[in-house]
Amino acid sequence: MESAFKIWTRNRNLYLDFLEKYSLEQLNTVPQGFSNNLIWNIGHIIVAQQGLVYRPAGLPMNVTDELYARYKPGTKPTGADTQETVDLFKKLLPSLITQTKNDYDKGIFGNYKEYTTLTGFHLASVKEAIDFNNYHEGLHLGLMMNIRKFV
Repeated sequence: MESAFKIWTRNRNLYLDFLEKYSLEQLNTVPQGFSNNLIWNIGHIIVAQQGLVYRPAGLPMNVTDELYARYKPGTKPTGADTQETVDLFKKLLPSLITQTKNDYDKGIFGNYKEYTTLTGFHLASVKEAIDFNNYHEGLHLGLMMNIRKFV
């Protein structure tokens, strides 16, 4: 699991770079031909990780229900995000890794209920969910690399 957390940490640092290097206007821009923007992708990967890892284990997520509802799978940006949201994401990106790693080390995911994602990936354990999360975050990072060319 050490390598999975190492990959995840690197991914999240790349996401933090977007929040540091792009203006609020750029983060909120939905380029023509795209259905979302840079900041939506960041919010999405934050809440998706919680949904992939905590919910199937019957554990409370470490994000609010409101945040989850705004960025969960199947959503799109509904308006411009604020600097307050940017600041929140800057805190959540690293802190949720620390929280998840601590919870994993404590063994609290023992009741993980296997399921199949909307894209057909079967997740039978929290380890598989963390591995899939890295894959999922990588997909969104690639999408963001495309979006940035147009903002």
